[in-house]
Amino acid sequence: MRKTELLIPAGSLEVLKTAVVYGADAVYIGGEAFGLRAKAKNFTMEEIREGIVFAHERGVKVYVTANILAHNDDLTGVEEYFNELKETGLDALIISDPGVFAIAKRIMPDLEIHISTQANNTNYGTYLFWHQLGAKRVVSARELSLTEIKEIRSQIPEDMEIESFIHGAMCISYSGRCLLSNFMTGRDANQGACTHPCRWKYFIVEEQRPGEYMPVYENERGTYIFNSKDLCMIEHIPEMMDAGIDSFKIEGRMKTALYVATVARTYRKAIDDYNKDPEIYRANMEWYRSEIGKCTYREFTTGFYFSKPDSTTQIYDNNTYVKNYTYLGTIEAVDERGLARTTQKNKFSVGDTIEVMKPDGRNLEVLVKAIYDEEGKSQESAPHSKQVLYLELEGDVPQEYDILRCKA
Repeated sequence: MRKTELLIPAGSLEVLKTAVVYGADAVYIGGEAFGLRAKAKNFTMEEIREGIVFAHERGVKVYVTANILAHNDDLTGVEEYFNELKETGLDALIISDPGVFAIAKRIMPDLEIHISTQANNTNYGTYLFWHQLGAKRVVSARELSLTEIKEIRSQIPEDMEIESFIHGAMCISYSGRCLLSNFMTGRDANQGACTHPCRWKYFIVEEQRPGEYMPVYENERGTYIFNSKDLCMIEHIPEMMDAGIDSFKIEGRMKTALYVATVARTYRKAIDDYNKDPEIYRANMEWYRSEIGKCTYREFTTGFYFSKPDSTTQIYDNNTYVKNYTYLGTIEAVDERGLARTTQKNKFSVGDTIEVMKPDGRNLEVLVKAIYDEEGKSQESAPHSKQVLYLELEGDVPQEYDILRCKA
């Protein structure tokens, strides 16, 4: 059996550390340019260095995305960026553009290069093409079935790696190459500036009746005709492994630390349980299902893995997430008084019972006994986002990187 890597996204240094602590084998991040998530917080060069040191100290790899479809004006900047990156100690670059690939091979000839799903990798000939050019790994197109991936595995060298998505949002476009955002807003998804028009509500208008908006389906609220459900393969770890996939990739560089911790911890346990004993994996399925539903999601689908998607894989009546839990903050430190420091994300109050989510899989209920600001002044609630707080909690004292959450 091939060793399976769990690859987790991180849109900020805080989330990278969360991903590492909650079970990632590798983390993928973007710098301030040339990645496809320009609206994420992303990483300065200094943060990239700090994140790589943090991850490497814990045996976790860091991959950096540079997967835009580059224009002429981008190439000089790409070269300068790669010359800076090569000193950081990164483990791999994720690239989709052949011109960018060539620059990376010239500047960092010994660095692993992974070919992004944006390159539309749908057959073993494409995998062999990139392997001959020196790529170590290719990310499979979203449109591939597990049967197709298994055939690719049989046709490529043993040392070539396959990376495939196992969880997260699905683009309506072909392998993420979408033109809707550019057409409708002038912001190019292939340059990292997607406005997600696939999630908007749409009606149709007949040209002789301007201003008269008609739903595409019989629904007075209109329809979200491009709005896909989220991928979730937590129940199909055996089939993913059997297909010969080397890296299970989670989507979500725009997501919170709560989302990343929840998904990383759940898939980490599922993979480890299955490797230990398939019976343990099957016995724990209800726990996986329960935990994976505690972060925001848009209902679940298995995408293209078992058949071509149909109307049941779309959400036509809304674009809202299912949200069962609210992220309150991450424990940053515990001082000598036993008070837990956190930067608050959402409101909670003294007297509330909240949940402490721990990297080892435990969820502990604790009572908020007191809240103090940075000056030591007590307050009854924490209404302001990003306020640094010190919490007195009744129950087990939380540890650094524990996540605080409550039922929504």
